[in-house]
Amino acid sequence: MDATDKKLMHFLQEDSTQTTKQLAIKANLSATATHERIKKLEREGIIEKYVAVVNRNKVQKGFVVFCHLKLVQHTKENVTTFEREVARLPEVLECYHVSGDYDYILKIYMANMEEYREFMVTKLTTLQHIGSTHSTFMIGEVKNTNIIAL
Repeated sequence: MDATDKKLMHFLQEDSTQTTKQLAIKANLSATATHERIKKLEREGIIEKYVAVVNRNKVQKGFVVFCHLKLVQHTKENVTTFEREVARLPEVLECYHVSGDYDYILKIYMANMEEYREFMVTKLTTLQHIGSTHSTFMIGEVKNTNIIAL
């Protein structure tokens, strides 16, 4: 991966709806060379997929929760079971296995506190092997990007 590939990836991360021609002009390449480079990045798995970023407030999901979880026990079976179950919850956008005071951090978008409470009571706390939870609520967003600096 060279500097030109990095430029193309940056342009695509900013706006993946740009045409090959638009990207070629920005990268100072021919359209064919640009197309081939992008296809190579896709084949190599460097570019995994293209997505639409949805404005969470416009779809009534502006209440952002970071839920910290501890498992009862850290056996391979408990970890595997929990991870499989939490991955099935559409409300959970991100789940990270972390070090420190908690075992996992979940990022969840909801409409409001009432919806989050219902999710906690009917879905999250019914998962096996959860010992405790601690929820933190977003007050304001300072930075939120999907662009990886290369």
